[in-house]
Amino acid sequence: MTSPQLLSRLKREIQMLEEEPPHGIYCWPSETNMRHLHAQIRGYEKTPYENGIFKLDIRIPDRYPFEPPHIQFKTPIYHPNVDNDGRICLDILKLPPKGSWKPSLNISTVLTSISVLMQDPNPDDPLLTEIVSCVY
Repeated sequence: MTSPQLLSRLKREIQMLEEEPPHGIYCWPSETNMRHLHAQIRGYEKTPYENGIFKLDIRIPDRYPFEPPHIQFKTPIYHPNVDNDGRICLDILKLPPKGSWKPSLNISTVLTSISVLMQDPNPDDPLLTEIVSCVY
């Protein structure tokens, strides 16, 4: 069961994403479940992802915002911080002590961070070491 506080926060975040979306990012809720979101990130110019549109699946856990959202690329992407199943290695998608998720973060911030990660991979924390050894 979804708490009224969670629904209220999600409505505010979705409204913010609709009214002031981050550059190159589009996010919307599923028609049947507000806790299931879809997003698209446009690949930035002068990156290997230029002109690409990358789809993501976002699942909001029961304990959000005290737990981070579960985000996965649906569009295949060759990136050292994304595995073959689309899972993303990003510190703000993990709880402390291994991660840096905080309840003050929101979906917009996370999607922006994923977009930045696409532009600037983190070779120190790869999911696919074979990519890192080829590129770095």
